[in-house]
Amino acid sequence: MTRTQTFPHLLAPGTIGPMTLTNRVVMPAMDMNLCDDGEIEQGDIDHFAARAAGGTGLIITGACAVAYPIGCASTKEPGLSEDRFVPGLRELADAVHAAGSKLCVQMTHHGKIARIDTVQGRPLLVPSAPGAPADLSALADNTPDELQKMGAVTGGRHATYHEATKDDIDWLVRCFAAAAARVRDAGADAVEIHVAHGYVLGGFLSRADNRRTDEYGGSLENRARAAVEVIRAVAAEVGDSLAILVRVAGREFGEDGALTTEEAVAAAVLFEAAGADALHITGWGRNPFSNFTDGPLPDEVGAYTELAAEVKKAVRIPVIAVGRILPEVGEKAIAEGAADFVAMGRQLLADPELVNKLRAGSPQQIRPCINCYVCVQENFWDDTPLCAVNPALGSESLLPLVRADARKHVVVVGAGPGGLEAARVAAERGHRVTVLDKSDRLGGTLWFSGLTTPDNQRLLKWLTVQVDRPDIDIRLNSEATVSSIRALNPDAVVVATGAVRGRPAVPGSELPHVHTGDTLRALLTGSGDVARVSALLRVIATLGKLFGITKSPTAIRAVTRRYLPIGKNVVVIGGSLVGLELAEFLAERGRNVTLLEEGRQLGVPMAMPRRWTAVRHASAAGVRLHRGATMLRITESDVEFRIGDRVQTTPADMVVVASEVSARAPLAEALAGTVPEIHVVGDAAKVDYIQGAIHSAWDVATEL
Repeated sequence: MTRTQTFPHLLAPGTIGPMTLTNRVVMPAMDMNLCDDGEIEQGDIDHFAARAAGGTGLIITGACAVAYPIGCASTKEPGLSEDRFVPGLRELADAVHAAGSKLCVQMTHHGKIARIDTVQGRPLLVPSAPGAPADLSALADNTPDELQKMGAVTGGRHATYHEATKDDIDWLVRCFAAAAARVRDAGADAVEIHVAHGYVLGGFLSRADNRRTDEYGGSLENRARAAVEVIRAVAAEVGDSLAILVRVAGREFGEDGALTTEEAVAAAVLFEAAGADALHITGWGRNPFSNFTDGPLPDEVGAYTELAAEVKKAVRIPVIAVGRILPEVGEKAIAEGAADFVAMGRQLLADPELVNKLRAGSPQQIRPCINCYVCVQENFWDDTPLCAVNPALGSESLLPLVRADARKHVVVVGAGPGGLEAARVAAERGHRVTVLDKSDRLGGTLWFSGLTTPDNQRLLKWLTVQVDRPDIDIRLNSEATVSSIRALNPDAVVVATGAVRGRPAVPGSELPHVHTGDTLRALLTGSGDVARVSALLRVIATLGKLFGITKSPTAIRAVTRRYLPIGKNVVVIGGSLVGLELAEFLAERGRNVTLLEEGRQLGVPMAMPRRWTAVRHASAAGVRLHRGATMLRITESDVEFRIGDRVQTTPADMVVVASEVSARAPLAEALAGTVPEIHVVGDAAKVDYIQGAIHSAWDVATEL
C-alpha cells in the first residue's frame, strides 16, 4: 500500500437487511476465550470495543453456543441459552455502539467439534456417524507438551456420537430461534447463523458428513433443510429487528464428498429464500491437522474472493468475502463486484485501528498481520489468542501507551524487529532514541527472513515507517562498542543484537562450502562478512549489490529462480523454522535438498498450523526430510549422518547450518556498570523469533 492509495469502495456505507453500516469492513468471528462459564467479561468487551473504536463497520463476536453448555467447544465462549447471558451481551452491544459500530452475534452448535460435550460425557450431535478417522500424521511434529495441552482440553476422554433424530433437529431449530431472541433483547444489530467449518448445520450440508437417507439427507435441498429451517425460525422470531447473516463455505477442501462451490451456490439461493439478509462466504479444510491453512484460516491472500463472486452471481442479497483480505484486496473485490463487504480477521487482531488509518489516508501506518498463525494456535488448547506483532491483543487496557514521567536518551543496539519495536515504543512514550546497527540496512534477520517469508517484508516496511520520526536517530554501518555507546551518554541501553550462530562440532564444519545464516546472508545480500565465500561468489554478490538486486528481497526471490550461484545438492542442518523454510526456498529453485534435524519434530518454533503446512510444502517441493539425524562429518563432497543404527551419506555442494543458534549478549555483559540501565531483548535474550522479539521489546520499552 502506498501513501496515496485511496479506498472509496471499502469506506463507503452499506446496508444489510435493516442494518446500515458506516463502511464495508467486517470483523469476522474469532474466538478470544475470555468468557467465564459462558458469560461475557470485560476483556471481551474491551477487545471488540477497540476494533469498533478503530472504525470497523461491523463487529461479529466469536462463536456463541445456542444451547450452552451443550454443543459448545469451550466454556470460555459466550452462551445464548439462558437469560443470565443477556446482561453481558447488552454491555458488549452498548460498548460497540458507543464506539460507532454495529454488533453481530454469531450463533452456533459445534456438532462434532463440541469438545465440552465430550468433557461432560455427552455424545456429539451429528447428522451421521463419522466415517474413517482423520489423518493425524502431522501430529508427529508436535512436541509432547503441545500434545498434552491438546489432550487436556477433553480430559483425555474420547468422543462418542449421536445421529440427530427429527426431534433433535426440531430442538436445534428452537435453540437457534430462542438464542436470536436473546440477542435482540440485548440490543445487538444482527445474528450470524454458522453453516460451515464442520459445525452441526455445516455437517448436514456436506455430503462428506451427511449420509442420511431421510428428508435431511441425499439431495442438496435435503441436506440444506436443517439450515433452512433454522433461518426461517430465526426470521420469524426477530422479524426486522435484526439482520440475519448466514456463514457458509464456498468450498470445502481435503476429502471426497466435500462441499463443492456449485453446491454452495445452490445452498446460498435456498438460504436467501429462507430469509437470510447476507451471506458470508468462507472456506474449510476438513482436516485441521493437514490443511488448516486451506481453511478456515488460509495462507493465500484473498483466498475466497472468487468463491464469494460465484455466490454473488446467484443471489440478490449482500455477500461478504473473507480469507486473508488485505485493504487493497478488499477494495478491488468490492469495486469489481465480487463482494459487497469484506471481512478482515487476523488483520484486525494485528491492528484494531485499520479503518481509521484508511480514512486518514495513512494505509502505510497499518500494522500488518504476518500470517504466522500464533493467534489461532492458542485455540487448540482453549487459551486466549496471542498476536506476534501486537502485544496488546487480549489486553487492550494497555493502550494508549502512557507517556514516561521523565524523558530519557535510549540507545538501541540492533535494528532488527526487537530493536525497531523498542525504538518505536520508547519514542511514542516520549524518549529520545538512537539506534545503532553495523549493517547497511534495517531489519536484521527480519530482512533476511523476507526472502522465504514475504509477509515478513510487510512487517519490516511498517517498522521502517514507524521509526522514521525526528526523535529516533538511526545510524547504520555503525558497530556499537562500549566506548561508542558511552560517548552517546545514554540513560538506558537496549541490546537487540540477535542470536549467535555457530557451527556443529563435527569434522568439516569449517569447510568453505559450509554456511551459517550469517555467511549465507552475506552471499545473498552482498553485505556483511563475505570472507568465507569463494572468490566467484564474492564477485556475484558484489555485482548484485552494485545493480541494487540485493537491496530487495522481492528481486532476490525473482532472480534466484533463474540463477542461483550454488551447486545442485544442498544439505540443510536443522529443521527448525529457518531451516525448514530455507529448504523449501532452495528446492523451489531446482536444488536437491536434504534436511537433517537431530530432534524428533520439525518446525517446532512455528505455530502448529503453519508448521504442519510448512512440512507438507517442503515435502511437496521435493525436500528429503530426516528426523532424529545425528551429524557425523562433512567432507568436500558429502555429509555423513546417522539415524538410529544406520549411517547414511548424502551429496552436498553446499551445506547450510540452520541449527546451533543460541541467545547471547556479550555487549550487555561488557557494558555492565558503565551505563545506568541495560536491557536485552529479542533473540539475544531468548531465541523466540519475531514474536519473542516484538513482545520482549514491548515489555522493556513500556517500562523505560
